[in-house]
Amino acid sequence: MSELYERHRAVLPQWLALYYREPLELTHGEGRHVWAADGTKYLDFFGGILTTMTAHALPEVTKAVAEQAGRIIHSSTLYLDRPMVELAERIAALSGIPDARVFFTTSGTEANDAALLLATAYRRSNQILALRNSYHGRSFSAVGITGNRGWSPTSLSPLQTLYVHGGVRTRGPYAELSDAAFIDACTADLEDLLGQTRGGAAALIAEPVQGVGGFTSPPDGLFAAFREVLKRHGILWISDEVQTGWGRTGDHFWGWQAHDRNGPPDLITFAKGIGNGMSIGGVVARAEIMNCLDANSISTFGGSPVTMAAGLANLTYLLERDLQGNARRVGGLLIERLRAAAARVPAVREVRGRGLMIGIELVRPGTDEADPDAATAVLEAARAGGLLIGKGGAYNTSVLRIAPPLSLTVAEAEQGAVILEDALRAL
Repeated sequence: MSELYERHRAVLPQWLALYYREPLELTHGEGRHVWAADGTKYLDFFGGILTTMTAHALPEVTKAVAEQAGRIIHSSTLYLDRPMVELAERIAALSGIPDARVFFTTSGTEANDAALLLATAYRRSNQILALRNSYHGRSFSAVGITGNRGWSPTSLSPLQTLYVHGGVRTRGPYAELSDAAFIDACTADLEDLLGQTRGGAAALIAEPVQGVGGFTSPPDGLFAAFREVLKRHGILWISDEVQTGWGRTGDHFWGWQAHDRNGPPDLITFAKGIGNGMSIGGVVARAEIMNCLDANSISTFGGSPVTMAAGLANLTYLLERDLQGNARRVGGLLIERLRAAAARVPAVREVRGRGLMIGIELVRPGTDEADPDAATAVLEAARAGGLLIGKGGAYNTSVLRIAPPLSLTVAEAEQGAVILEDALRAL
């Protein structure tokens, strides 16, 4: 056991999760690779939980951070902040929300917290609709709307949360239905739930692809059907794009675009990839919703000059090099390669995903019973082969999560696929 691990255990919470039997200290990275303290080089297929979106040590981002840090590091939102205004302008335009306003936070958790505050204040209701198997963050309010019991340590909440079907396509009571029938059944469930509740819900919050839940997603069009119901009741739609935003799914810049061609959600939350490792989160909403708060507010660290400079440089790099298109092309090749490899492994129940957001669900062969031990074994074997991946899923973290930086090359995708195939066959 390493000396650093002993020190970690002595001063940090027991519930702070660490991967691997022998926890890993990463010291530096470049491109799609990272190095451990012992000098071992790894191909990174998890990007610090989908956060290193473009590349490790991207020169454009490190230069922007260094130059801004040389001028001023911090001022707070009490002063005009040019990088914050410039990034807000770009994100507002990209969101598709008319007359959009942007509020910056330091994380996805805080972004969802802010969206919940806005929605409940605007609608004067503390009822929130959420999907089963969902995850929206670590704060008190975000835990209160999380539908994944493995990440929900308390039932106490300032919100009344009502859970609906729809987040998981291949499990649950509607799994055997066709896509169209699945959407109809989930929509009917939503209608029935609203008919059984007193008062009006403030908002539905949903991840277009459930991240911690194991990269599960409903059929395209579900949220468009939901939206028709929500509109009749005056309920807002919050799209949690913390993991799906910025083109990761390949076909679309935002995850919600796979579902509704009639317009954007009322609110979009974002984080992770936009900062490429810097702490950026935020909410985009129509002006009437964003401006509904009738008390003063500030953010000490949200929208700081250094993080905004990083976000601007990172977003420019992403757009100019069409990394969304790269995610679509390379991600499509990778998922087909993994499906072919998994077809010969009885423990693999499903390979799913879109773009560079891919999940491999593991079960005990011949059953539908989740096998978290198998997922842990593959995680360890992949590391031994030189590849870092993640885990997730509602069923005891039995899903392998694969989400490399969006600049992944075809050669690196093939290299990672070979390592994963070997790790899966070792089961």
